[in-house]
Parts: sequence; C-alpha cells; structure tokens
Amino acid sequence: MATAQEHNDVVAGHTGTHQPVNGTSTFDHAGAKEGLHQERKPYDYGGNPLAHIATNNPDYRLAAFGGEFQPGLYRAPKSNFGNPAPLGLSAFALTTFVLSLVNVGTRSIGEPNLVVALAYGYGGLVQLLAGMWEMAVGNTFGATALSSYGGFWLSFAIILTPGGFQIASTLEESSPFPFYNSFGLYLIGWFIFTTVLLVCTLRSTVAFFSLFFTLDMAFLLLGIGYLNATTAGPNEKCIKAGGYFGLFAAFLAWYNALAGIADSSNSFFVIPVAHFPWSEKGREARGKPIDSSAAHTA
Repeated sequence: MATAQEHNDVVAGHTGTHQPVNGTSTFDHAGAKEGLHQERKPYDYGGNPLAHIATNNPDYRLAAFGGEFQPGLYRAPKSNFGNPAPLGLSAFALTTFVLSLVNVGTRSIGEPNLVVALAYGYGGLVQLLAGMWEMAVGNTFGATALSSYGGFWLSFAIILTPGGFQIASTLEESSPFPFYNSFGLYLIGWFIFTTVLLVCTLRSTVAFFSLFFTLDMAFLLLGIGYLNATTAGPNEKCIKAGGYFGLFAAFLAWYNALAGIADSSNSFFVIPVAHFPWSEKGREARGKPIDSSAAHTA
C-alpha cells in the first residue's frame, strides 16, 4: 500500500503544484488546468478559416468579429442590443450589388429603376435603422457610416424615382448636362466622405479597409463618369469601372457581415479578416507591445 507521501508525490508529478502546507495538502486547480491543458488563446481571426470549434469547452467559444463596424480600439459597452452592423452591411451590399450590375451593363439593363425600390426599402430604411442602433450600442463610427449610407440610398431613390420628385426630368429640360454634372458632383461628395471613413480603417483589418477602399474607388469613378458625359451619355468606361468596384464593395460588405454573424452557435469555422501588422491585434499576435497612444474613445 502506498504511503501518504508517495501519494502526494504522484499527484505532484501530474500537476507540479501539490504542496503540503502546515501538514495539510492543498491542490492548486488553476495550476492543474495549466498543466493538463496548455492554455490556448481564442481563435485568431486572421488565421485558418477551417479551424474547428471545441464546442464542449466554453473557454473556446467563437465570438463573431469583423462585422462590428468598429475599427478603433474603443469597444461598445455591453447592452441588451445585438450587433446591428451585419444588418446594415447586408442592406448596403445587396443594393450596391444590384446597382453595380446595372452599371456594368449586365443583360443590357440600361435603367436603374428596380434599384429605386431597394434603395428605399433595404439600402435606405433598413440601413438607416441599423445605423441608429449602432449609436444605441455606443459605436460612433458604425452609426456615422451606416446612417450616412442609408441616407445616400434614400437620396439616390428620391433623385431617380420615375415621375415622382421630378428632379432628373427638371434638370434635363434644356439638356442632359445639368443633370449629369449635378449627379457627378453628388457622387464626388460621397467619394470625399468615404475617404474620411477610409482613413479611420487604416489600423483595423484588411477586409474592413478593402470594403471602404473599393467603395471609395466606385464613387470616384462613377463621379468622373458623369462629369465627363457627352451627348451620348456618361463616360461608359468610367461607369463600368465604377460598377466593377461597386461589385467588389458589395461582396466585401457581405463578407464583413458574415464575419459579424458567424459565431459558435451557427458556424464551425472562423471568418478570417486579416489584421494589419500595425493594428492592435496584429501587434499582439507578433508579441509586440500595444501602442497606448493609439487608444481612443468614440
């Protein structure tokens, strides 16, 4: 029969933390957990997209990331709200997708009349609501971006509503150029606004930055296309190029939305968003100290 000391030695050999104190043996559960299971960090969201989730261990729960529309270090306070960003991103993505297909000349569709309905109901109203909910959870960037693009789609629909507000028809009474020039300046204004938002994504993720970069290029090229219109219509090459960038932006918006929806309750893999090396997460992954000067609040 093993002595008490031998029993202590065996236990200590497994954990390295079993030490008798004042004649009473103690067991360090934290040390045992560290000894039996090497401490693993939460999944790296820039890593393997096929990494499986250990669903039987709550320590390894996968949290959605990338679609939260919060590029800085500030984190929204806990609230009873869910993450409204995927909803806003999805509304933006579908409306942009359909309009961009028209701009690239898919199936010879020449007029964006169908987009007007989407711009009112989904890209406009739903995205505006998502932006307001972003404000409710304390996300200033998300509220600014989603609400503004919701307003963009509503204004776009107002401009192009057939027979409704008669903005386009009034400008085209003398010639099409007043409308083309006005619409071109309108798009250039949105290009400037998107550039402002793009600057705020430089320390976030590649997926997040790419969304705003492609959208920025779409606004710029479409604006140039209308400002360089001829009697035959807007510059076709610029409009098509802007349409292709719009398609890229739409798919990137859906990608970021998926990253914000997929968690351990509905997905078996993470959605990689590729943190920039100089971002907070990127420096942490490389074992670099986090630049405290980068911290900010909304």
